[in-house]
Amino acid sequence: MEERKGDCWIHIKDQFDNLEKHTQWGIEFVDRYSKFVKERSEIETSYAKQIRNLSKKYQPKKNSREEEENRYSSCRAFVSTLNELNDYAGQHEVISENLTANIVAELARYLQELKSERKSHFHDGRKAQQQIESSWKTLEACKRKFERDCKEAERAQQHFEKMDADINVTKADVEKARQQAQVRHQMASDSKNEYSAYLQKFNQEQNDHYYSVIPNIFQKIQEMEEKRIERVGDCMKTFADVDRQVLPIVGKCLDGMTKAAESIDAKTDSQLVVESFKSGFEPPGDVDFEDYGQAITRTSSETSLSNPRESKEKPGGKSKGKLWPFIKNKNKGSGPEDFSHLPPEQRRKKLQGKIDELNKDIQKEMDQRDALTKMKDVYVKNPAMGDPASVDPRLGELAQSIEKLQYEVQKFEVRGLAPPSAPRPLSPPLGALTEPSCLVCSETQIKAQAPSANPGPLPTSSTPEFDDEFDEEEALPTIGTCKALYPFEGHNEGTISVAEGEHLFVIEEDKGDGWTRVRRNEDEEGYVPSSYICVNTNLQSNS
Repeated sequence: MEERKGDCWIHIKDQFDNLEKHTQWGIEFVDRYSKFVKERSEIETSYAKQIRNLSKKYQPKKNSREEEENRYSSCRAFVSTLNELNDYAGQHEVISENLTANIVAELARYLQELKSERKSHFHDGRKAQQQIESSWKTLEACKRKFERDCKEAERAQQHFEKMDADINVTKADVEKARQQAQVRHQMASDSKNEYSAYLQKFNQEQNDHYYSVIPNIFQKIQEMEEKRIERVGDCMKTFADVDRQVLPIVGKCLDGMTKAAESIDAKTDSQLVVESFKSGFEPPGDVDFEDYGQAITRTSSETSLSNPRESKEKPGGKSKGKLWPFIKNKNKGSGPEDFSHLPPEQRRKKLQGKIDELNKDIQKEMDQRDALTKMKDVYVKNPAMGDPASVDPRLGELAQSIEKLQYEVQKFEVRGLAPPSAPRPLSPPLGALTEPSCLVCSETQIKAQAPSANPGPLPTSSTPEFDDEFDEEEALPTIGTCKALYPFEGHNEGTISVAEGEHLFVIEEDKGDGWTRVRRNEDEEGYVPSSYICVNTNLQSNS
């Protein structure tokens, strides 16, 4: 190990300044790498935020249209993809958090330690360098002093010899010169000893400096540098591991997207389209040729309730029968409350959905009422807990609310499922209508047709719009009679109001949409629900 130390850094013991610059560059490199990771973390955070916003932007809104679209497998798959994408964004947030915690924050602390350690090592190096330089200066001073003393001693000796050779000089002067030369020789000898001793000391200090002190300091700096390099390497490894750790979850998100895409069923979605837009209308029959050169005669194809017969017709009258393929909806927006603007099948679904929604509200109100009732019972048994009368106002409000909701349910049931006079009587079994007041039903054949859950929109003048060429048609003949079983108020355009027990003429049978066209007199005709009337096809033929 000692040999390795010498081999590595002893060769640059004279490059103290360059080593100082290199270690400063190392600190700057760590700082630059830390900034790089920090910017990568910010990019991950920004990317995750943008992905989350994108997922949120395309999430279905809380409205009926979005809920309707969510029935389709492709829409549900898209929602699942958005949810998986939101989780995918979360993994990028995890990457950002881990990069910040495991690298940026750690390097920030390490940089402070590295700067402090580097400062300490180079302080020791400068101190050792100053000491050796100071010792060198002292040695140089001793050397110069020895040299100076030697020169002074030599001059003093020459002066003594000169004085001793001069016969004109007194013996006292010669003795004085001799003593002066001796002093100078002694001083030179002392300087020599001092110089020799300090030279030995300096050589030892210099040896220690270059082979012990400086190598130790450089070894510490080397270890500091190696730790710095290893620390950067560990951070770079962590940089990759942070991504690798989230790959399994990212893979699950991608698998979820793939699974959502594979769950799309085109056949099922296509069937849902049929169910969504199925109207319940039956296609019209063949259009008969009308010869305007002869008297207009209705054929049996126009009526299936009775045998072919001629009836009185008003020449030049406008037709009120309309062709099914040309029906257009004039209603815009949400339409009337009873959904009468919708086809029969769609109207039935809407009404049933409204009834189910109201029943849920009723159940909530009843649950609150039951809870308050129990609370009132507790107050009655233990008046100290509360005044029973304080609950009565709220119970009254709930009772009114429940009554109102039940009325709404009954109203929608009446519109789509049952007549106003009797809840849900529209599907009586054959032969059930045997009351004496219903002479038509008791004496004639009853046309018993199970009513639809909700009669569809009027097949004629209430909602359709036609080309001008279909506006002119003669009045329809009478094909039978009927009796009203329940009162009906015809509020919509194209309907007619009838009273219970009223007898009317049938001019157009139920085409499967739940409506029958009747006439009171020559000026009053319109549609009534087929389940509200009892049709007699024999009266017309017998009359």
